[in-house]
Amino acid sequence: MKHKKLVAFFTVLLLTINIVCAQSFKFAFVSDTHINIGNPTAADDLRRTVKDINANNELKFVVITGDITEFGADDELRLAKQILDSLNKKWYIIPGNHDANWSESGSNTFKKVFGAETFAFNYGGYLFAATSSGPNMRMGPGQVPRENIVWLDSVLDHTRPETPIVYLNHYPQDSAQNNWYTVINKLKTKNIQLIMCGHGHNNHTYTFDGIPGIMGRSNLRAKDSIGGYNIVTFENGKATFEERKPVIQTNRKWAETALFNHHFNTDTTHYYRPSYAVNKNPGAKVLWTYQDQSDIGAGMAMAGNKLILTDTRGLIYALNKNTGKRVWAYATGGKIYSTPFVSGNYVVAGSSDNYIYCLSATTGRLIWKTAAEKAIVASPVIKDNTVYIGASDGHFRALNLSTGKLIWDFDQVKGFVVTKPLIYQGKIYFGCWANDFYALDLASGKLVWKWSNGSSNRMFSPAACYPVAANNRVFIVAPDQYMTSLDALTGKVLWREKMQGIRVRESMGLSADSSLVYVKIMDGQLLGISTKANTMQIDWKAALQLPYELCPSAIVEHEGIIYVPTHSGIAYAVSRKSGVVLWKYKVSNCLVNPILPAGYSVYVSTMDGKVMSLRGIKNQ
Repeated sequence: MKHKKLVAFFTVLLLTINIVCAQSFKFAFVSDTHINIGNPTAADDLRRTVKDINANNELKFVVITGDITEFGADDELRLAKQILDSLNKKWYIIPGNHDANWSESGSNTFKKVFGAETFAFNYGGYLFAATSSGPNMRMGPGQVPRENIVWLDSVLDHTRPETPIVYLNHYPQDSAQNNWYTVINKLKTKNIQLIMCGHGHNNHTYTFDGIPGIMGRSNLRAKDSIGGYNIVTFENGKATFEERKPVIQTNRKWAETALFNHHFNTDTTHYYRPSYAVNKNPGAKVLWTYQDQSDIGAGMAMAGNKLILTDTRGLIYALNKNTGKRVWAYATGGKIYSTPFVSGNYVVAGSSDNYIYCLSATTGRLIWKTAAEKAIVASPVIKDNTVYIGASDGHFRALNLSTGKLIWDFDQVKGFVVTKPLIYQGKIYFGCWANDFYALDLASGKLVWKWSNGSSNRMFSPAACYPVAANNRVFIVAPDQYMTSLDALTGKVLWREKMQGIRVRESMGLSADSSLVYVKIMDGQLLGISTKANTMQIDWKAALQLPYELCPSAIVEHEGIIYVPTHSGIAYAVSRKSGVVLWKYKVSNCLVNPILPAGYSVYVSTMDGKVMSLRGIKNQ
């Protein structure tokens, strides 16, 4: 009885301490500033907000929940930092999809400029914890990076069960983010009381798995004359949100939510989770699985009995292709979104630390590295002892494979390069994030021709697709939903079409017989477009029907089977002959990178760092 009384006493004491510690305070909640060098009003809106926050002595700190810039450009990030450094209060910041998906630095500059892409701090008895969100360098739904999940685990492990938690992310914590449930499940083991986000540009209330959620407005003025932000008050077990407009200095209370311990660890209510039912009868067998502790944002290559991969910790590493065990790893100084290329015993990949690396495929030992002026987020190709690779510094380079010495340097690329270039008929072809597509002479690096889609919106650039060629034509697809056929010799547009109901994006591939260009449309169909016709002629159609689909990873055909990646973590194998789905397997709920088939084995990696070796049924 005495023991029970002591337990009750200390329980009441802890609750009392928690209530006392949970003080009343106010803070500023800013989101979606979208600093854009080409649009000065975004910077002006942020300067006004900073000035307004500085004049309010009641505000204790500032949280900024992503989409700091429009394009993730280095200059935009530095300008944002310069403006925010004028704040006279502590401020905490995370990136959003605009900072990551189109980042010329592979999100490395965000970390350099702001110090980190996550934050955790205690104020007024509350823990505020925030993670970043993609998609990182690949179009698709949002995703909390795998390394941020590992970081959050560590933070929560060192948090007392009774500590009230506020979680912040750029995205709403629902199916708009591929791995929302991973974060939600972790938060529910603790005293999570509120989730705050941006992304939607409007003030909005949510409930995420029973957790109160608040979306804050964009700081941009949009159609108004000035921008705005939110002032948040924690007081008497409530969080109150007021929209604040600088200059005219108005506050509008629009939301209030209770703050309390929901005791989710005892909650048995069912909430939606992704289904893995497709794996009950997948037609494919899992041989092994490997889990990286970071994201994998690129394809892989094969070197003998090894698979060569890269990750966002900056590792280039090898797995035994038969067992999935790691054989060696080499650490670079930045995140990697470059698909490695293997030639003989050489492995080449770029890193966002501004270096191109060449390693021994056998040992992982460094053979050479060559510096660029900015990050390398593009993938290399190798031909005749020469490495060809684009960068984010306006250069496209040819290097000697054995030594890394520069052979030629084309320095007139307007935007940064993220793609894997195409070698065809003595030329090398690639796009960039400035609406341009280039053809260079393979031997000299001289410009043969350049084509532009004519758009003023650089987000419509033919930059992320892997171009293909056949019958003296080069084919590209882009986010503007056009497919374009260019004369390989002259760059003349042979046809450029946007068919009714056929919304192409960046995912494409060439058939083994070069008669078709496979395209995966946003409405989930897999089509084969003729490489000979003078229009966008559909010559083949698969029975495959996916939901809304954004995954930009390339499509590949091998031994009569077409391998199709998706943004929902499912890899599909489709018969070239019949168009039927031979098998499908859900590896995770995150975007599938380019698939690597080898005989009857297929190697699949997903953006959240999962790698699988699968063996599917034979072609029909």
